[in-house]
Amino acid sequence: MTVAVEANTRPAPWRTFVGLVKTARPHQWTKNVLVLAAPFASTRILDVDVLRSAALAFAAFCLAASSIYLVNDAMDVLGDREHPKKRFRPIAAGVVPVPLAYGAAGVLMLGSLATAAVANWTLVIIMAVYLVVQLGYCFGLKHQPVLELCIVASGFLLRCIAGGVAAGIVPSQWFLLVTAFGSLFIVAGKRYAEIKLFESTGAAIRHSLTKYSETYLRFVWATSAAVVNMTYGLWAFEISQRTHNQWGALSMVPFVIAVLRYAVDVDSGKAGAPDEMARTDHVLQVLGVIWLAALTLAIYV
Repeated sequence: MTVAVEANTRPAPWRTFVGLVKTARPHQWTKNVLVLAAPFASTRILDVDVLRSAALAFAAFCLAASSIYLVNDAMDVLGDREHPKKRFRPIAAGVVPVPLAYGAAGVLMLGSLATAAVANWTLVIIMAVYLVVQLGYCFGLKHQPVLELCIVASGFLLRCIAGGVAAGIVPSQWFLLVTAFGSLFIVAGKRYAEIKLFESTGAAIRHSLTKYSETYLRFVWATSAAVVNMTYGLWAFEISQRTHNQWGALSMVPFVIAVLRYAVDVDSGKAGAPDEMARTDHVLQVLGVIWLAALTLAIYV
């Protein structure tokens, strides 16, 4: 079903502004708290200078990510109008004009780089890499199977690196591997849910998904889950050796159970919106709190 948009119908300015904000997806900014991961793991989370640098990295990623959402929705406007859910997005519905979306995206990108420059030039480089990679995704790489999975997952990894770079912290190699493969696990689960949606509704899907099979995506997220559990264990034991307590090793229990719990939703095809699932799955929330408490005790006690 296509959303009909009359060419001579202009939405009210306030509706356009609201649509612009909605397209920027501020609710997705929660994933940018990953910039705090490296300062937290380094025991410097309460350092004022570190928090200031992390806050700048957080703001830079909020602006950068929102600019990419605007570009992506503007590029996908025709395909979104054929999608049962995406057709209600402001650009697809004709509430936000495509040229305005591109203009707002450009302003946000400049704002992101300017914010990063306040911290240090290394963060500017990280943000520039993020923007270039994500723009490459929007303008064609999203149609390349496997590569598009890695690009989306890299966004989470760059957030963790940025938090450390902004504060002058070098994160553990195991920490980075946990982030990388955890991200790949989530992205593969999201793609798996999209294929299930296509099979049940016939909704238009991204070109790259036509190159995947359910079996292949199950292989990707199962492999990623195995690697993330293994690398987290190595990181947890590294923490225990450094702090001389067992809380690091014990934190593996809620972490692995949480991964298995999430895998249930992935397997059923319900992982299409990871942020929504995290807000509604109360068992997953409890496991997350227990894991965070154990990790806090491992690092700070």
